[in-house]
Amino acid sequence: MAAITAKMVGDLRAATGLGMMECKKALVEAEGNMEKAEEILRIKSGAKAGKLAGRTAAEGVVAEYVDGKVGAVAEINCETDFVAKDASFMAFAQAVAKAVAVHNPATLEALSEAKTDDGITIEEARKAVIAKLGENITVRRFERIETDNSLVTYMHGTKIGVLVEHKGGDTQAIRQVAMHIAASKPQCVSATEVDPEVVAKERHIYEEQAAASGKPANIIEKMVEGRVQKFLAEVTLLGQQFVINPDQTVEKFLKEQNAEINRFVAFHVGEGIEKKEVDYAAEVAAASKV
Repeated sequence: MAAITAKMVGDLRAATGLGMMECKKALVEAEGNMEKAEEILRIKSGAKAGKLAGRTAAEGVVAEYVDGKVGAVAEINCETDFVAKDASFMAFAQAVAKAVAVHNPATLEALSEAKTDDGITIEEARKAVIAKLGENITVRRFERIETDNSLVTYMHGTKIGVLVEHKGGDTQAIRQVAMHIAASKPQCVSATEVDPEVVAKERHIYEEQAAASGKPANIIEKMVEGRVQKFLAEVTLLGQQFVINPDQTVEKFLKEQNAEINRFVAFHVGEGIEKKEVDYAAEVAAASKV
């Protein structure tokens, strides 16, 4: 069995919002498996799904570039918010997004060799900005969409960028949907795109929770199916309540606009990056004595 460390307990606590001792006991039961421990806690407590690596802690910007039927979005990270606002850093980020759109690199390595409008590579430009600003700067991720359909972008400051491919509807309506995506973070467009393994895991958790209720099997079946459908509505764009008008779903709004969303990309700066580690050893030690 893997050793149960203070950091593991702390990470599980951050992901679930539950107590230190509950998290420690779940880790022991799961023999150190973080994912299994989270599942145990969800079954026992009814807690919602949490992402162990979902805490936003890095600085930087999201940059977008669209030219006709080609669009790109990229995340570029730095160490401080001060540098993230620097004009040189912003210009580099924009050069990265344009290089993604123009050169269609398959990997970050290929992107680093792509040329900017100044005739130097992205890697050379990155090193030049590092030399000027004195901070580590990295290109973290990018996505590119090339389509015969239409593209709409939405930037929430420099921290959130959304790129939407759609058919029908006017630009303003689709921009409102892009704003919804930025706010509500759907995982995909529709329920058919949700990973079957994820659905199966959720169904298992709901079955375990419902079984503990002692209700008849036919009632349990309806309870589980209802919770699965609610989960799918929460994680899919079409199933979510529209933030601009919560009385209707995004799917209903799009139908009213005669519009269809084919796909989208949404980047939030620092999503999934842990900037610093917190030592929970003292807290764990204290909790273990209770």
